[in-house]
Amino acid sequence: MKKEVQITIKSTQTVDNEKDTTELFTYGKMERLDSGFALSYEESEATGFEGNSVTLSVQDDTVAMVRKGNAASSLVIERGKKHHCHYGTEFGDFMIGVSADEIKNELTESGGNIYLKYTLDINSVYLSENEMTISVKEC
Repeated sequence: MKKEVQITIKSTQTVDNEKDTTELFTYGKMERLDSGFALSYEESEATGFEGNSVTLSVQDDTVAMVRKGNAASSLVIERGKKHHCHYGTEFGDFMIGVSADEIKNELTESGGNIYLKYTLDINSVYLSENEMTISVKEC
């Protein structure tokens, strides 16, 4: 059964010791899966991906993000492993490497938090350090 939820995503990207923090507040749906939870929401103009939808599949040590629409992407963040993922933008698509340092999944049936700390690279060239906190509350 899908529940209506409030989703807040706070993301900090560090490049050359310069930090850039963004925060997104939206409404979406949360569904219990056999192996964890699925969160889904619609992108907005504020994210630069208006008209796209996002689904996050959350398990203990893995978070997979699938964006559908004109900027389709698929990212897998898994503790202790590097994944090469497809990332789409309005300017074109590319492959990105994702290596997770830390994942804390505290989601329950009524909401909770997910914390991610990971590194991104393009063609094995370091791009950024990233931290993301996803907070989920029932509506």
